[in-house]
Amino acid sequence: MRKSRGTPEINAGSMADIAFLLLVFFLVTTTMDTDKGLRVKLPPWPDPNIPPPVSTQNNRNVLEVLVNARDLLLVEGDLMDIEMLTEKTKEHLTNEGRNPKLAESSEKAIVSLKNDRGTSYERYVEVYNELKRAYNEVRNEYAKSKYNKDFAKLTEKEADEVQEKYPMKISEAEPVDIGGSN
Repeated sequence: MRKSRGTPEINAGSMADIAFLLLVFFLVTTTMDTDKGLRVKLPPWPDPNIPPPVSTQNNRNVLEVLVNARDLLLVEGDLMDIEMLTEKTKEHLTNEGRNPKLAESSEKAIVSLKNDRGTSYERYVEVYNELKRAYNEVRNEYAKSKYNKDFAKLTEKEADEVQEKYPMKISEAEPVDIGGSN
């Protein structure tokens, strides 16, 4: 009599080892993307028991930029379109004392950015980008006039000199209720 053969079995003794090695391989070779966002360190919450410091800074050196809860942009108390913010900031940075309402010098110029708690993150990023663009354009224009080349192509010493002439001073105050949410 002949015995019928059954289905042959597959040796699964090393399957767990293979699965473990594949898992380790994928864990080692896979990269994880991380969200970067803006690299800005926000100031800590102030102690409500300590009065705010009295500013010794000359007000003409500070360009006040406010964004309210309805994402409206106010520069020096006047409504402004976001498209005009870069030019206004550049005018403030490069004034060198000519206009008595703007900064005395580029080294003393400060941009104060203040947002309402209801300001959208998108609007904050938009405004912050325009302010950084103003600094970058002013630095680039100065580099072209002084060294005949773009800021990005300067030597380290030349770039330091340009940054000393136009230091990026963007002061960010803690978010408060500015208004405009009605």
